[in-house]
Amino acid sequence: MTNQQESIMAVGDVIEVNDRMQSGYRYELVAPVGRGFPSGFSPKYAPREMLAMGVFEGKYCNDCANEFPNEWFEGAKTSPTPDPALNYFRVKSRQPLSVWQKKGWIHGPDPRGWFQWYCRYYLGRRLPEVDRTQIKRWKAFARHAGQIRANCDRGDIYCRPRQRQALLQWSYDPLI
Repeated sequence: MTNQQESIMAVGDVIEVNDRMQSGYRYELVAPVGRGFPSGFSPKYAPREMLAMGVFEGKYCNDCANEFPNEWFEGAKTSPTPDPALNYFRVKSRQPLSVWQKKGWIHGPDPRGWFQWYCRYYLGRRLPEVDRTQIKRWKAFARHAGQIRANCDRGDIYCRPRQRQALLQWSYDPLI
């Protein structure tokens, strides 16, 4: 499936992935787009919102956009090269994929990491074992919100901008 409108993607659709990092991978959508999340997993933003707000220095989905709905990229802040100015908090916020791989942060069939998993999950792909692992990682990331609450004055969105950017990139509310 090439870029499709999110509104017409449906349970039963099969997505074929052929990009720089993955070729010949296929998955079926088994849940409605943006629904069917388990209790306790409540991301603040949809992937489209995150891309429009500014995540991953605009570099994240450059060669894999065809896998996802066109509408996710309408108004998205993207760049052929990493540009911290595109991030919501205008700070450098990402490590090379090699660091993620070395630290064992890449799980299952999602070679780009958590956000790629989240995009596919949001579309309706379900892989129970991988999903449990990634949702557990998402829940653990909440500690960053606790650190902001403990160390920043309420309403001071300029306090700890890198941590706030990281929260956004994990679909937490960075403006806590």
